[in-house]
Amino acid sequence: MSAELPRLDLRRALIADGYTDGELRKCRRVGELATLRWGAYVPASDRRLQDPAVRHELLVRATLPGLGRDAAVSHASAAVLWGLPLWKVPLKRVHLTRMQHSGGRVGRAVHLHTGQLAVDEMAEVGGVVVTSPARTVVDLARTVSFESAVVTADAALHDGLVDAAGLAAAMARAAGSRGCPAARRVIAFANGRSESVGESRSRVALSRAGVPAPTPQWEVWCGRTLLGRCDFGWPERSAVGEFDGEVKYGRLLRPGQDPGKVVFEEKIREDALRAQGLNVVR
Repeated sequence: MSAELPRLDLRRALIADGYTDGELRKCRRVGELATLRWGAYVPASDRRLQDPAVRHELLVRATLPGLGRDAAVSHASAAVLWGLPLWKVPLKRVHLTRMQHSGGRVGRAVHLHTGQLAVDEMAEVGGVVVTSPARTVVDLARTVSFESAVVTADAALHDGLVDAAGLAAAMARAAGSRGCPAARRVIAFANGRSESVGESRSRVALSRAGVPAPTPQWEVWCGRTLLGRCDFGWPERSAVGEFDGEVKYGRLLRPGQDPGKVVFEEKIREDALRAQGLNVVR
């Protein structure tokens, strides 16, 4: 969860401070307040509202006061609070799981799921009760596309929030639930050595194209010298693959370094790899 979120004002607190509904309507009309959901506002000028994940965290905070204590933030909402990336997963509704057998519903601001939650399938993030990382990954894998679920599962493994055994246990508990076959495919495919959304999506694309599974983060050595750590390697085919993107080069950029120098250094690195007889594909 973000360490410092934009201020969140609830209508009941503003009314208690002496504001009237008419004043609140005027503030919204002139663009001073942005409405997260009915009765919850933030300053419209706060640029952090442009970040979908931060905005969703605010929506979660705005929604929880009106709910009972028997629900845990789950699915995509839990992934956001755990700081996990999402790919093409809508964030218009807060996802909650309530411990009951029926009564799930999809509203304008809340998607209420129902099901059993063991004690170790829940945790707290910033004072908010959420599903555990393993339960969150499995819930997403049951309900979103394969590519989207792989992005989040890879990140959870890479960040150390889950491990293979934990995912297997969460998968076993979900047995019989809707979407389990799809979730099993995600869990079997997930790899914590993927270091970005782009690398996870690239692995999915390679698999769909029928390309043999690569070795992520393959290190190429010349004697005792490390020539490079490649995003993907096929040692038996003397080939390496690199995911290129604005995010990747931004990550490589050191403070004060010229972006052109980063590209030049990547070119030198690629030449060294090719000198070892490797075919480099970007």
